[in-house]
Amino acid sequence: MLESLIAFTGAAVLIAMAPGPSTVVIMRESMRSRRAGLLTTLGNETGVLMWGVAAALGLSALLAASELAYDGLRVAGAAVLVYFGVKALWRARRGAAETPAAEVASAGDAVQGPVEGPVVVPGWRSFRLGLITNFANPKAGVFAVSFLPQFVPDGAPVLAMLLLFSAMWALIDLVWYSGIVWLVAAARRWFERPRVRRRLEQVSGVVLVGLGIRLAAETR
Repeated sequence: MLESLIAFTGAAVLIAMAPGPSTVVIMRESMRSRRAGLLTTLGNETGVLMWGVAAALGLSALLAASELAYDGLRVAGAAVLVYFGVKALWRARRGAAETPAAEVASAGDAVQGPVEGPVVVPGWRSFRLGLITNFANPKAGVFAVSFLPQFVPDGAPVLAMLLLFSAMWALIDLVWYSGIVWLVAAARRWFERPRVRRRLEQVSGVVLVGLGIRLAAETR
């Protein structure tokens, strides 16, 4: 039992460290505020936990077995990622047109008028964003049903162990992404510079669009 828990913990840490759509979205939201980043992380981990519970109950097996269900969720997820990416690119373009004064201020010159600051967004929006981003990747469900059972030791109650692994998976993910949120928030003064923010919006937009196109084009 102990060996299984240690092995699962190590594997879950490596999986959490692998960059993906959730990493991009959480970092981008953390540039707005630490609160937005943490709420986005909580939404993402709620999705992780739900995929894990679905795997424990056998629901993810249906997704793995059904080509039609998988392809439908894959295309829908790709559309969501592309939408988020295009939205980030639009924000970057709009920011370039609307904040010339902030650009000068970031260079150290005195400017009269408002300067762009942290963007305040509703908490539910950040949570929902993290949840949707996680659900947009059907491979998470297939991964859960193929990954979690490997660590169940012989003779152990399968359902209880899978639920335990699901909770551990979400907790490890939460710790990792909370660290990312803290690091990004700690450097927020630099990220709040309009030019830096705009470049990061552009990069995150391109990455999300690319991930969406890649997901749409993938075959199992």
